[in-house]
Amino acid sequence: MRYYDDHSPPNFHAKYGRDQAVISVADLVVLKGGLPPRALGLVMEWATRHRDELVEDWNLARAKAPLKAISPLE
Repeated sequence: MRYYDDHSPPNFHAKYGRDQAVISVADLVVLKGGLPPRALGLVMEWATRHRDELVEDWNLARAKAPLKAISPLE
């Protein structure tokens, strides 16, 4: 699911099972919701490695342009 109408600050959505969180790209703070600690740690590690790509996708989403795929955590 893409969230083209999301509001600032730049953020991304992470889901794990029934849990989900909205996380700020700039400072990696959970803005809404939550994930289990281990899942959140993995998401934060992934986001740290891909922050520039997350910013790029945020800008594409705001322009209603197709997003670029971001590699998973390996």
